[in-house]
Amino acid sequence: MGWHYPPRKSRANQTRKNEAITVDLVSKHFRDLGYGDDDTIVIEREQTTDIARINKLLATASKKGSGKGYPDFIVTYKPLPDFVLVVECKADITKHQSATLDNYSDYAVDGARLYADYLSREMDVLYLGVSGQTEQELKVSHFLRLRGEADRDRREIFKDCGLQDFPSYLEQLKNYRFRVDYEDLLKYVSGLNEQLHSKKIPENQRAILFSGILIALEDDDFKEGYKTRTDAKRLAKYLVESIIAKLDVSNVPQERQAGLKAVFSAIQSHTGLIADGYLLTLVREIDERIRTFIKGNAYLDIISRCYVEFLKYANDDGSLGIVLTPQHIAGLFCDIAQLNADSVVLDNCCGTGSFLVAAMNKMVGAAKGSKRVIERIKAKQVLGIEWQNHIFNLCVSNMIIHGDGKSNIWNGDCFKLIDQLKPFHPNVALLNPPYNDVSGIDELVFIENALSILEKNGIAVAIVPMRCALYEKGQGLELKARILKKHTLDAVMSMPDELFYPKGVVCCVMVFKAHVPHDESGRFKTWFGYWKNDGFVKVKHRGRTDTKAQWDSIKERWLTAYQNREVVPGESVSRAVLANEEWCAEAYMETDYSTLTKADFELAVKNYAMFQLLGAQTLAKPEPDDASS
Repeated sequence: MGWHYPPRKSRANQTRKNEAITVDLVSKHFRDLGYGDDDTIVIEREQTTDIARINKLLATASKKGSGKGYPDFIVTYKPLPDFVLVVECKADITKHQSATLDNYSDYAVDGARLYADYLSREMDVLYLGVSGQTEQELKVSHFLRLRGEADRDRREIFKDCGLQDFPSYLEQLKNYRFRVDYEDLLKYVSGLNEQLHSKKIPENQRAILFSGILIALEDDDFKEGYKTRTDAKRLAKYLVESIIAKLDVSNVPQERQAGLKAVFSAIQSHTGLIADGYLLTLVREIDERIRTFIKGNAYLDIISRCYVEFLKYANDDGSLGIVLTPQHIAGLFCDIAQLNADSVVLDNCCGTGSFLVAAMNKMVGAAKGSKRVIERIKAKQVLGIEWQNHIFNLCVSNMIIHGDGKSNIWNGDCFKLIDQLKPFHPNVALLNPPYNDVSGIDELVFIENALSILEKNGIAVAIVPMRCALYEKGQGLELKARILKKHTLDAVMSMPDELFYPKGVVCCVMVFKAHVPHDESGRFKTWFGYWKNDGFVKVKHRGRTDTKAQWDSIKERWLTAYQNREVVPGESVSRAVLANEEWCAEAYMETDYSTLTKADFELAVKNYAMFQLLGAQTLAKPEPDDASS
C-alpha cells in the first residue's frame, strides 16, 4: 500500500524517456532503504496522489499556469501529517537549477520550488531537485520550507550530498521546525510580559502565575474543564484548586508543599487577572502556545527562560545576580560529564533548574524507554538545592511540569545539607554558582562544596567568571590550593566572551575529578580548551542565536577534542599547573598563525595605537557577525 504506481503515461520524446531513468533512480533509492513497504511512509509517483489535502493545495499548481500540477514524487509520513517531501526530476544535469528559479517546466529545482509554493501554505515542505542519468552523476539539491514562510525563507540542507535516508530528512525538519517555533514562543512570552505589566501583576509573581497555570494544565480535569468556564473569578478558584491537587499527588514532601500552596493561592487575589475576564484568555493562550510546545519538546526548560523575561521591568532584580545558563550550555555540560542512566546528578545552587532539566533529559534518553529506570532516575538521581524561596518554588514547579514531582529539591543552605545529600551517592555535579559580588561567597567555595558531596572519582562541571581561574594571591589562591589538595583539575575551557549577553561576564568552564588529589609532580597535565566561538551571534530583539545552525557540529568538535585531549594550535593545550598559576588556555596556548587575517593585523595595530594615545579602556572590538542589538 505504500507505493502507488498508476500506468505509465506515454513519453512524447527522447528527453522525456531519459527523465524516466532519473525517476527510476530515485525510486530505487527509496526501495533499497525499504520505504513504501508499509503505510507509515507513503510514496506516490507518476504525478498523482490519493491525499485529498494535497490534491486541494495543488489544484492550480500547473507549470503552465492553469490547472493541477504534480511533482514526480510525493512522499508523506503518517505520524507527521503536516509534512510532505516532493521530488522533481530532470534528465540533463544542465537543467538542474536556473539562475532565476522560475523556469518551472525545464529545471528540476525550479519545478520542485513551484510545488513548495502551493504546499507550504499549510504544510512543511522538503523539496528536492534531482537530475542525471546514472547514480554516479546524480545531482541532488534539498530545500526546506516551513508552512507559512515566504520563498526567501527556504533553507538549503545537505549541500553537495546525494539522496539521504528518511530519518535524516525528519531530523532536519525537527531541528528547523524547533528553531522557528521556539522563536515564536519567545515572541509570545515577550508580549505576555507586556500584558502582565499592564495588568499590574508584580514582576516577581509573573513566573509563579505562569508556572502555576502550566501545573494546572497537567491535570486532565482542569485541562478540559477550563474551556467551559466563563467567569474569571471562578476560574481562578478552580485553577488554584487544581494546582494544589496536582501538588498532593506529585510526591513533593508535605513540608515543601506548604509554601508552594501559599504562593499559588495568592493567584486568586490578583484583580488584574479577574478584570475583563483576562484569566480566561491567559489560560487558553498558555495551553495552546506554551504547553503544546513543551509537550512536543520534552525537557526544554521554558520556565527558566520565561523567568528572566518576566524580570525585565524589575528595578531590584538586577542585584540578585540572576544569570540564566543558556540552554545549549546546559546540554553541553551533560555531555562533558557523559551522563548515563546510572548517573546521580547534583546542582547545589540550582536556581530554576536548568541543569536538572537538561540532566533529566539526558538520563531519561539513556534509559531507552525502561519505565522502571526512568522512575528511578526521577525519584533518586536528580538532586538540587536552592537558597531563595521564590526561585525554589519555580524549580519545583519546573520539575513537576516536566513530569517529575519526585526529584529531591531542597530549599536551604547547601553548606548545611551535605549529610542529607551524601546518602544519594551523587557522582556528577553541574553548577553555575551565584556571583561573589551578590552572594558574598566566592564561586570556588560552591565548587568545593559540590565536590565534597560527590563520590570518589565523581565529576564536577562548573561555569564561573574567568577571574576565578586567574587568582594568584590572597583568598582566591588559598581556595585554589585547598581544592587541588583534595581534587584534580581535569580541564578548563575558555567560553565565548558574550555567552551571558546582555550580562557582560567573561567566563570559563572548570572540570574537576572529586576526591583524587591533584598531581603536583608535573606528570598529570590539565587540558585547556579555547572555546570562544559557539556559532551564536547577537540578533536584534532575540539575543544570541544559532542563526546558521552551527552549534551541533561545533559541540561535537569540542567534545571530541576534550575527550581525546587533543592539542591543536589556536584551540587547545595540555599543561601541568599548580594553584598559583593561571588556569586558562590563553596563558599557554600556541598561536595558530594560519588563521590570522589582514583584518586581525589591522585591528591589533589600531588597538596598540589607541592604547598609546588614550589608554586601555578605549580598545577597538571586532565588528559583530550579525545585526546586533
